[in-house]
Amino acid sequence: MNFIEELQWRGMIHTMMPGTEEQLKKEMTTAYVGIDPTADSLHIGHLVGVMMLKHFQRAGHKPIALVGGATGMIGDPSGKSAERNLLDEAALRHNQNCLKAQLEKFLDFTSDAPNAAELVNNYDWMKDYSFLDFIRDIGKHITVNYMMAKESVKKRLANDSNVGLSFTEFSYQLLQGYDFLHLNQAKNCKLQMGGSDQWGNITTGTELIRRKTGGEAFALVCPLITKADGGKFGKTESGNVWLDRRYTSPYKFFQFWLNVSDADAEKYIKIFTAIDKEEIDALIAEHAQAPHLRLLQKRLAQEVTVMVHSEEDYHAAVDASNILFGNSTSDALKKLDEETLLAVFDGVPQFKISKEELEKGVKAIDLLTDAAAVFPSKGEMRKLVQSGGVSINKEKLENQDEVLDGSKLLNSKYLLVQKGKKNYYLLTAE
Repeated sequence: MNFIEELQWRGMIHTMMPGTEEQLKKEMTTAYVGIDPTADSLHIGHLVGVMMLKHFQRAGHKPIALVGGATGMIGDPSGKSAERNLLDEAALRHNQNCLKAQLEKFLDFTSDAPNAAELVNNYDWMKDYSFLDFIRDIGKHITVNYMMAKESVKKRLANDSNVGLSFTEFSYQLLQGYDFLHLNQAKNCKLQMGGSDQWGNITTGTELIRRKTGGEAFALVCPLITKADGGKFGKTESGNVWLDRRYTSPYKFFQFWLNVSDADAEKYIKIFTAIDKEEIDALIAEHAQAPHLRLLQKRLAQEVTVMVHSEEDYHAAVDASNILFGNSTSDALKKLDEETLLAVFDGVPQFKISKEELEKGVKAIDLLTDAAAVFPSKGEMRKLVQSGGVSINKEKLENQDEVLDGSKLLNSKYLLVQKGKKNYYLLTAE
């Protein structure tokens, strides 16, 4: 597999230094991508860089994931304007271990293949490097003029005239440049990859290597991923879409990909999956024939959910989606764990009822009018029950006087009431 050709048809190359493709054709090459460890989970914004490393390893080259324990403490001027919090070493190591567990789903770290992936942390080589040594060994090779000319620095100086750019953040590109130099010398790493906003930092590294050692080094960056409507990729109303199920449930993760637009699905399926070109072209053509079936979105959601979570989580997410949008049965509903049940019915009207009273047994008509105001009146409820329009836990309520008790509770806590086809209510017994 030709790595550059693979990335080109996937729309994953923004800019690369001359000579990059020739270097990759010449020999097995080592490349790295930097990851910020300020959280103990990756979010989907990190996935582009991770997929670049995945394709790189598939093409027979050696990927390195660099956890920026040192640089993550400082903050990059090409990103947010606020400076970052200093993490202590224990938090840093915890985050690093969590990130590695996630990366292992994409990269082979454990085999004895010559191109097995490695995880490194720049805190390991920066923590004992004194400031005096650093400015003597590294600082003298890069001029302030060179650093000021970088787009990321120019933007911050132009946009943040009141805030300014601290020396700490200004020095970020030197530190990132030194990472490349260190990996170049310690691991013969000749290529750094990242997002297009990192071009300035990455080329500072190639320049440092050239000036300090006379060696060759290369840079390749991918476009920053955007949505077709110009919105920010990977953000929802509740914030980032995380890979860790504690922060984003597999169901919500699946739903994110399922709900992208047609234009985005066509772009994302190339970037976030390893499906080959012929199959993707066929999927795009098939989708165009019947866009309402959302074939691209379904396949995209399947591939990414299985890759990040598991086949089992994917099937659970599909079953959960069918409960809300399809004609699923009460059996499917009973299989849902509490986390998924709450994720599926997030946003529906909710009522609290007494568990103690329910255990004694309550008539449905009293429960859904007096205890929880699902119906404004008993008369309205009777009419809808008679026409077959009320269900409890996906089972049709035949008689408004049926007695409900604790045995009906889902996860020993919830009752799902459906009024008509689309109106759901979740009752929580406490």
